[in-house]
Amino acid sequence: MSHTLTALSAALPLAAGWSLHSLRLRRRIEAARRDPLTGLLTRDGFAERASRMLARRPGAVYVIDLDRFKEINDTHGHAAGDAVLRAIGERLARWAEEYEGTVVRLGGDEFAAVGRVFSREDLAWTLSQLTDWLEEPIDVDGHVFTVGASIGAVDHHPGAGAADVSALLRLADEQMYRAKRGGAPWLNALNLTPERATVNGRRDGRRGTASGTETAA
Repeated sequence: MSHTLTALSAALPLAAGWSLHSLRLRRRIEAARRDPLTGLLTRDGFAERASRMLARRPGAVYVIDLDRFKEINDTHGHAAGDAVLRAIGERLARWAEEYEGTVVRLGGDEFAAVGRVFSREDLAWTLSQLTDWLEEPIDVDGHVFTVGASIGAVDHHPGAGAADVSALLRLADEQMYRAKRGGAPWLNALNLTPERATVNGRRDGRRGTASGTETAA
């Protein structure tokens, strides 16, 4: 019995050390999956969660590009711009909780999200509400900023088969681009056929494609 107790006593510090190491490792992995500015998921973590969500229930994929953000950055500096991005990230995170979804910062002032919807009518109402949320004034050290948003969306039903999140993001991005060019706050795709050519998995004309000449919003 005494030998057993001695062995257990020796093993406890080792077990505690491994538990602490595992906890730190999990935290590092989780931190690597988060955008350091907004705390939102990075694209890989988002894609995994979005796929699981869309496999279980009807939902929609959104691509959101802020309007007038460059003006804030250029006029008031990057600190003000970062504060606006954090505020928008917090709003999108709250929206995702309400709609049982998830959000990602794609980069710059562009975000994507997935959330539940039950019909095209529900999607239109959700887009209108999301636009209102994003356009609420943001107070940064006494300066009040208002940004708009151009949003593209595409709905998905589990009965249509497994969700290809990259393809759905591509379609939502196309609708976002159309909304921004046309001055509409949002547009949703009515079918799953892209309207523009795809280059390297991205909409033709986007930065990062061979013919990418699209100007920053």
